Amino acid sequence: MSLFDSPAFQGHESVQAFHDERTGLKTIIAVHSTARGPAAGGCRMWPYPSSEAALEDVLRLSRAMSYKNAMADLELGGGKSVIIGDSHTGKSPALFEAFGAAVEKVGGRYWAAEDVGTSPADMVHARKRTRFVAGLDGHDAASGDPSPVTAEGVFRGIVLAARRAFGGGLDGLTVAIQGVGHVGGFLAEKLHAAGAKLVVTDVNAEALRRVAEATGAEVVAPDAIFDCEAEVFAPCALGGAITLATLGRLKAKVIAGGANNQIATAEAGRRMFEKGLIYAPDYVINGGGITNVAAEIRALDRGERFDPLWVEAKLARLMQTLEEVFNRSVQEDRPTQVVADEMARARIAAV
Repeated sequence: MSLFDSPAFQGHESVQAFHDERTGLKTIIAVHSTARGPAAGGCRMWPYPSSEAALEDVLRLSRAMSYKNAMADLELGGGKSVIIGDSHTGKSPALFEAFGAAVEKVGGRYWAAEDVGTSPADMVHARKRTRFVAGLDGHDAASGDPSPVTAEGVFRGIVLAARRAFGGGLDGLTVAIQGVGHVGGFLAEKLHAAGAKLVVTDVNAEALRRVAEATGAEVVAPDAIFDCEAEVFAPCALGGAITLATLGRLKAKVIAGGANNQIATAEAGRRMFEKGLIYAPDYVINGGGITNVAAEIRALDRGERFDPLWVEAKLARLMQTLEEVFNRSVQEDRPTQVVADEMARARIAAV
């Protein structure tokens, strides 16, 4: 199947692959849409089994960023980048400098930030070769690590969904968190402070230990997270957690987490709705991080300081948008992800 025939392509404006022999960099930068502004989205580093798998991932993620930025009411389009490699063994400052040079070649149509497998510290090296990197520290416009703000948005979304499902707050509810890395770890702290009981899993034993010590969470094996007695399931690892098989095992009434592309197939999405589960669409609930990054891009373009009040106003508006998605889903008897897709496309088309 060719690139243009791929179901994941969906009208991308550009897809560029870059290779740097000296550092071993292999990266793909996908720009889905610049209708609302320059594309923005994180850089993921992952040991993909093939270049085809990396291409499919970056295409799906960049389209999701177009929808995410539209739903967050940002003057940004959607893009994403992936680096093929093991983030535990393959990182080097030179690698990320080469990545920055690749971003520079896109000509300002794409802004990069950290994502799974990368960090703000990695992006500092990329910034040496391009100005189109955000989510950093050390200057007046800097927004810092976006993960805590992503977690804050996810937390608020879980509160909204739980209120609809159970009629109250989080105190006493059990939340099963799949993945306690950058976002999942911060989310666990917020949920614990709100009185929720936690069950957590991750492939990173050290991350699990830290979260369990800080929150008293029960730790389970990765596959066992789908069998937990929990009211809320929060996918915060890689995508594709919601399948027909896992839906048959989940006890949760609410699915709301920080991962991207949580629903593996359209059929799984339909089945989730038929079961009466309340699903917070991923690119709506996890839009806090890119909003924080957008504030940095805005400040850089204007020569101003980072404005946390602007971020808070956008985050509050995002939760209103999530409420609208929930309400329309009930009124129209349609899955929340279908409603959200339609709203996002309309916002992009309106520009």
